[in-house]
Amino acid sequence: GKYVLGADTVVAYNGEILGKPKDKADAKRMLTTLSGKTHEVYTGVCISVPTPTGRKEFVASACTRVKFFPLSIAQIQAYIATGSPMDKAGAYGVQEWIGYMGIEKIEGSFYNVMGLPVQKLYTELLNYEE
Repeated sequence: GKYVLGADTVVAYNGEILGKPKDKADAKRMLTTLSGKTHEVYTGVCISVPTPTGRKEFVASACTRVKFFPLSIAQIQAYIATGSPMDKAGAYGVQEWIGYMGIEKIEGSFYNVMGLPVQKLYTELLNYEE
């Protein structure tokens, strides 16, 4: 009788999927690649809801376009030194970068880039019928 929600996020640039970095060198490669460019952030979400006869699943995804300011090597290295990029797709957390050093523009859902497309989830749940 419980709701279950799962989500995962990846960054895509120029046909390459950027998941979580393997190590600091991979994080540097990702951030250098994204510097000054626009990329896409995709989050897939699955919601499993109880029904009178069992369960029903909804699967959806959202895409947000993000543009980075050009980043210096010193900025990239300082960010990597915090350890923060190591558990994030594309080696960055949008919540850490707004107004700090990296994000110039976001087209779409900020929350999608954080890892949960709240607006998409809301509309899916509004359309839920037992």
